[in-house]
Formats: sequence, C-alpha cells, structure tokens
Amino acid sequence: MPPSHASTSDSKPAVASGGVQSLERAFDLLERMADAGGEVGLSELSASSGLPLPTIHRLMRTLVVCGYVRQQPNRRYALGPRLIRLGESASRLLGTWARPYLARLVEETGETANMALLDGDEVVYVAQVPSKHSMRMFTEVGRRVLPHSTGVGKALLAHTSPDEVRALLARTGMPAATEKTITTPDGFLDALDQVRRAGYAVDDNEQEIGVRCLAVSVPNSPTSAAISISGPAGRVTEAATERIVPILQQVAKELSQALASSGPTG
Repeated sequence: MPPSHASTSDSKPAVASGGVQSLERAFDLLERMADAGGEVGLSELSASSGLPLPTIHRLMRTLVVCGYVRQQPNRRYALGPRLIRLGESASRLLGTWARPYLARLVEETGETANMALLDGDEVVYVAQVPSKHSMRMFTEVGRRVLPHSTGVGKALLAHTSPDEVRALLARTGMPAATEKTITTPDGFLDALDQVRRAGYAVDDNEQEIGVRCLAVSVPNSPTSAAISISGPAGRVTEAATERIVPILQQVAKELSQALASSGPTG
C-alpha cells in the first residue's frame, strides 16, 4: 500500500499556529509507523522524523500506556489494538461523507455506485448507493474481496510498486472468481499498467459473470480509497464507458477536495 504521506522530516508541515507540538509529533510518529508496515524501532523513527531519541521514547511510552502502540518482545514498537476501533469508526464516517457524491454518480450514470478502501490485503466496501434499475448490483457495504478480481482493487493498487503488489498477491493467492479473473501476477501487473495509462480501472466479468465495473482512485485521500459504478455488462458497454469515466473522475476529484477541506478552519 502506498504511503499516505512523504516519509522525510523535510516534507512534514510546520506546527500549526496554536497547535500542541507533542500531540502533532505523536500523530506524526503513528503515521510513520503505518508507512513502515506497522512495526519500527526507535532509531528508525529518529532517523525518519529527525526527532531526538529521548523525545521519541517519551512519546512512545505515552502511546503505549494509552494502548495506541505496543512494545514487542524484540523491543520494537508496533501499532496497538485501540487504533482498530478508531479506524473502523473513521471508515464508517468516510462512507457517510461519500454518500452524496455516490448519489450523484447514480443520478448521472444510472448505475450502482460504491466506495471502497484497501484494508490490509483486502478491499472493503464502505459505502453504496444502489441503482434505480430493477436489475442492479448487490455488493453490500462491509463486504471484503481480494483486489485482483475487482475494478476498485486495481484502482487502489495502480500506483503501488510492483514488488509490493507481488508480495500482496503471494499472501492472498489469486483464486478465480470467474473464468475471466486474472490469476497471474504478471497479468495483474499488466492490468495495473493499463489503469495508469487509461486513468481508470475495469472489472470486465472478473468478479461476477455478466457484471462490469468502472473505478477510479480518490486522489490525495487520507487513506487509499476508490469509487466505482457497476452494472450489467449489457448496460456498462464500451460506449457507456466513454460517457461514465469522465463523470467518475470529476466526482472523485470533488470528493477529494471535500475530504481535504473537512478539517477545522479556526
């Protein structure tokens, strides 16, 4: 999964006016831990953040006491279980914020609209607005699928390094959901290359026979997110794709801007 922010101290924003420096530093360390795979040593955090070891040690001890970080037997630090509850609640809220944008997608395309996140090695659907057609998709909120057989999975992984993609596929395997599912790492990497060139991803009967899905990533999202429309292959044709993709891309851009401006301004 690509990092959500740059990992060098030079790229970190300055302490906001009126902000609490120790709190900002603690969240910065948590993000750096996430970017490093969830487990790091103090020296690694010091090298990446530029903070002195005593400062990092104090912050980490506080995070351990609060349950947001745990110390491993090997003395390294790992993200703690209390973060799971925060993440689950944030994911639900993200889906709530996205619903008006998904509703617009349904209005303009006529097809079911979804939002999905990359959670570990899986794709999880966090929001959906169904099509008004009698024949529509039944992917439900909360459903988890493997990335290699979905349009949203391709959109989410398109800018991940090939080595990371291969490692993920090795962990999950590539079971065939249909006869059209991509089942080789090289084939999936070729598909991701096509996503980067085209600017959108396609699931063409790969998750469910008779269903096509078009997906794009949400740029600069606080966590890797993608939105999609899905419907019967007889409606989501090549001609429909030319009309729908610009709508998807515009809605993703507007959703990204809304997420970026959702913080307090005062």
